[in-house]
Amino acid sequence: MNIEDVKAELGILMTRMQNEPQDRHELYLMVMEKLNAMRAYGMPVPEDLVKLEAALEAEFAADLRGANDSGSSDTSGTSDSGV
Repeated sequence: MNIEDVKAELGILMTRMQNEPQDRHELYLMVMEKLNAMRAYGMPVPEDLVKLEAALEAEFAADLRGANDSGSSDTSGTSDSGV
């Protein structure tokens, strides 16, 4: 794996992230996968992307905590009312 290829792929992912913010989870997983590949090959990982990865992890964790703190109400839009 060539470091220039990885940098190019990460650049594309960053552009997609800016253009498609509604798809944060998928892009986060793609960034995480690329960073993990770089780590596995012993390549240096860009610090700004490491910070982005950590920030997204914290944001998703906060979203999850917020969903859990809102109670046990069903927010899925489904119902068992037998309609």
